[in-house]
Amino acid sequence: MFEAWRNWRRERAASRIEITADQWREAEYPLPFLDRLGEEDRQRLRALAREFIASKEWSGAQGLQLTAQIQLSIALQACLPILNLGLDWYRGWIGIVVYPGDFVIPRQIVDEDGVVHEYDDPVLGEAWEGGPVLLSWFDDPTEPGDVSIVIHEFAHKLDMTNGAVDGMPRLHAEMRAADWSAAYQSAFDDFCRRVEAGEKTAIDPYAAEHPSEFFAVTSEVFFEAPDLLMAAYPAVYAQLALFYRQDPLRDTGNVVALQQA
Repeated sequence: MFEAWRNWRRERAASRIEITADQWREAEYPLPFLDRLGEEDRQRLRALAREFIASKEWSGAQGLQLTAQIQLSIALQACLPILNLGLDWYRGWIGIVVYPGDFVIPRQIVDEDGVVHEYDDPVLGEAWEGGPVLLSWFDDPTEPGDVSIVIHEFAHKLDMTNGAVDGMPRLHAEMRAADWSAAYQSAFDDFCRRVEAGEKTAIDPYAAEHPSEFFAVTSEVFFEAPDLLMAAYPAVYAQLALFYRQDPLRDTGNVVALQQA
C-alpha cells in the first residue's frame, strides 16, 4: 500500500515537469551509448529520468546555474543502469550537487606514526554513503576522456546497497555471491598486475585503485564500450548483464553467448 502511494506521488510530481522533444534530443545527442536502445526502451528511460529529476534535490555549486540540459543529461545517464531495476535502487538519499568542472575536496589521512596529513583532492565526482552525489559538469557531458562520470558515481551508489563499498552491490535472488566474487576477484587481480607492469590498458587504470573503483569503472565500460569489457573480462561482463538485467551487445544486434563467457 505504502509503495503504491509513494510511486503515485513520484509519478504525479514527474508529470508536472515539462520537457520538450527538442530538450530530450539536445540532452541525448552527446550520449551515443543511448543509441542502442530501441524506441520502447528509450521512452521508458525518459519516463524514469523524469521521475528521477522529480524525486531528487538538485543544487548548482560555485555559481553554476542548472539548466534543463544538465538535469536531463545527468538523469538519463543515472537511470540507464537502473532501467530494468527501478528507481527504488536509488532510495535513501536525495541530494545531487553539480559543479562547473572538477572540484576539490579536503582530505585527511593518518600515517603509520599517527601524524595527520591534510591535502586537497581534485575530483570529478564523489558519492557519499547516505548522502548526496557530487558531480562535475562540462560543456560536453562525456568529457573528460569520454567517460561517464555520472554512471561511475551512480555505480558507487549501487555498490552501497550491499552495506559496504566493496565492489559488490546487493545481488538479485537468482545470482550467487560466489559467482560474482570469482569473476571480479580474478579480473581485478589480473588488471592490477597489468597496471603495475606498466601495460597500456583499454580500461581506465584508475580501476586498479580499489575493488569498488573496479566495479564502477567496469560498469561505465559495460554501458559505453561493452565490446571492450567482453574482450577483456567476459566473466565480469556476464555478471554485470545479470545484475543490470541488460545486455548492451545483444541490444545492438551483436549476439553474445554469455553462458560461454
